[in-house]
Amino acid sequence: MYKEIIEKLRNKKIAILGFGKEGQSTYRFIRKYLKDQFITILDLKDVRNNDLLSNDKNLEIVFGDEYLDNLDRFDLIIKAPGISLKDLKDEEVRKKITSQLELLLEVNRQNVIGITGTKGKSTTTSLLYQVFKDQNRDVYLLGNIGIPVLDQIEEYKDDTTLVIEMSSHQLEFIKVSPHIAIVLNLFQDHLDHDGDLEHYHNNKMNIYNYQDSSDIMIYADDNEYLHNRVAKGKFKGQHYDIRFDDSPKKSNSVRIKDNKIYFQDEVLYEDGKRELIGDHNLKNIMFVVLVAKLMGLDLKKAKDTINTFKGLKYRMEKIGTFDEITYYNDTIATIPEATISAIEALKDVDTLIFGGMDRGIEYGNFLTYLKNCHIRNLVCMPTTGYNIGKILEKESNKNIFFAETLQEAYDISKNKTERGKICLLSPAASSYEYFKNFEEKGKCFEEIVRGEK
Repeated sequence: MYKEIIEKLRNKKIAILGFGKEGQSTYRFIRKYLKDQFITILDLKDVRNNDLLSNDKNLEIVFGDEYLDNLDRFDLIIKAPGISLKDLKDEEVRKKITSQLELLLEVNRQNVIGITGTKGKSTTTSLLYQVFKDQNRDVYLLGNIGIPVLDQIEEYKDDTTLVIEMSSHQLEFIKVSPHIAIVLNLFQDHLDHDGDLEHYHNNKMNIYNYQDSSDIMIYADDNEYLHNRVAKGKFKGQHYDIRFDDSPKKSNSVRIKDNKIYFQDEVLYEDGKRELIGDHNLKNIMFVVLVAKLMGLDLKKAKDTINTFKGLKYRMEKIGTFDEITYYNDTIATIPEATISAIEALKDVDTLIFGGMDRGIEYGNFLTYLKNCHIRNLVCMPTTGYNIGKILEKESNKNIFFAETLQEAYDISKNKTERGKICLLSPAASSYEYFKNFEEKGKCFEEIVRGEK
């Protein structure tokens, strides 16, 4: 299938827009097969000293504030997910924009299970991949989880299943949909990149737009944003709806009752002792077992995989117990709903450390939740934490503390958290203001707690 992509790129005026991890992957892929084809790299940063580009004579590099000028001179613009084009109005240029994801879908969408949503997509994608892998299926875990889809494309066979986490950034410009498309939920997020909530949700729903009646779309019908989008949309895929309740079932419905997940009248999974704690993870499991059923997997083996799956690093990850305080690391929680889910799942949280980059998300419901929840100590960090903390100082009886750094936040929590209880770091905001990403923030906190920093 990669040969079809190469032929699409051959003799075209190509720009690689963004030269981070995915942009570099795209460059390597093109250069492997089209060694002499001229390429232009566009990036805000100066990437001329990147070793990957040394001795390449058929290359133009455009960087700086004007890197997005004159996009109309290219035949194809292969965009990396991190580049925001929310203000691009030129329809002719927009038609030229593609991505690694779209290039793959154009030649192999039938084998792709695409998963998106505001929260839960990394966990659900990883768990579904593990279910396939444990049943000896030829399967790859790809996409927004950190593995560019073209990196291993030569290894994909005709029956290889590709489980791909898809972000709103990756979905924004695609004009082809995966065979199985899943939207877990829709909340507020990425407003700094996408401009407004409507645009952000439009990008997510784009995963369904190019399906036909032979395709499968799965969605959370009890998520208000998503329910309304599906109700108003004219999506052609076969609809499968999931609700975390036992409301009346439709023909293609998944429901939960008495801790059992039902598809129509068949029990797909009975909840028991699982490593993935919390109702939000049980909801993720509902999506996984439905796909397992539709794909003809062994449901008993799937249950074994689900119950032993330990989850992702920095998602409600237990660091350990020190001086009778148990510390949890949840830096992947970049929206309020994710932080609330973690608090509800862990139950014994006495201290919450939260706050991060302000991306224009509405925090009214989160404020109300913090006022009324059982947590005694709130350690507020810049910038959103400071904003929320100042309000809670006046409107709640919580113990409010302000910390500039993670070290300060840890020092406060160490002194204030009740012994036998939990201190949870769960930002409810992005980490980009002071850290490269949530992984860097999580690693920093873990080292502080363990005394390694």
